[in-house]
Amino acid sequence: MAAELIDGRQLAGQVKGEVRRAIAAALARGARRPGLAVVKVGDDPASWVYVRGKRRACEEVGIVSLAYDLPAPTPEAELLALIDELNADERVDGILVQLPLPAHIGRSAVIERIDPTKDVDGFHPYNIGRLAQRIPLMRPCTPLRCDPVARAHRLALQGSERGGGRGLQHRGALELLLTGATATVCHRFTADLREHVSRADILIVAAGKPGLIPGGWVRPGSTVIDVGMNRTASGHLVGDVEFAAARERAAGITPVPGGVGPMTVAMLMHNTLQSWQRRRAPQDAPQASLPAVPRAASG
Repeated sequence: MAAELIDGRQLAGQVKGEVRRAIAAALARGARRPGLAVVKVGDDPASWVYVRGKRRACEEVGIVSLAYDLPAPTPEAELLALIDELNADERVDGILVQLPLPAHIGRSAVIERIDPTKDVDGFHPYNIGRLAQRIPLMRPCTPLRCDPVARAHRLALQGSERGGGRGLQHRGALELLLTGATATVCHRFTADLREHVSRADILIVAAGKPGLIPGGWVRPGSTVIDVGMNRTASGHLVGDVEFAAARERAAGITPVPGGVGPMTVAMLMHNTLQSWQRRRAPQDAPQASLPAVPRAASG
């Protein structure tokens, strides 16, 4: 029997709905709108797609989208100066610098320049440190979106074994440990990758390599969360897992596209909402919670 498809679009819609309602309620009491600054440097085609999606989501939920599109030759010092301005801007509750950056700009320098309380991507070392201490402030969007998807299948996360890919190292492994799971991180130097994959109750793959995980490696009855997003020569989007074969073995699986992809933007909106709420009086800022996770009908 084919695995149940986990509907990331429907879940993303519910999360954005919660964000929209929380903002609307605060606006009715005279609050200002939350603001998200999205900074893009250069003309990377994939970055354009991601940035457009984030700005469109802001419009849907009632967040002010502040767009900063800089040319590729922009000096690092100029980008850092812009971040300083956004850190001090009271209209801005979240700052996101779209990656990748041009080679002449240091990724770490840029991430560390962002005010940790406005770091809605959860990349700043301060936020990573808080996550490691089990007192998270800004949680990473990618791993955070995966956990509700896994919960949709009512899996017993405590004690379960999970495997992750390169994109979930460090931040993702820490996020998984918060659930009480046994997190196994695999990467290109991992010996006998198949053995680790075949043991995972929940397999999360984020390596950026199409078809990296053959479907035959997937443990029967497991849940597969494919974070990979790869475009083939024919123009189709595929994940890191051999989808058709994996679906024959897994109990639940996220499709690509339409699985965890939409959750990235939805969780970014949720993080921006939380940052905005922290800046306002508690009585005017009821904390929005994530909704129950829907599932698509099996096919």
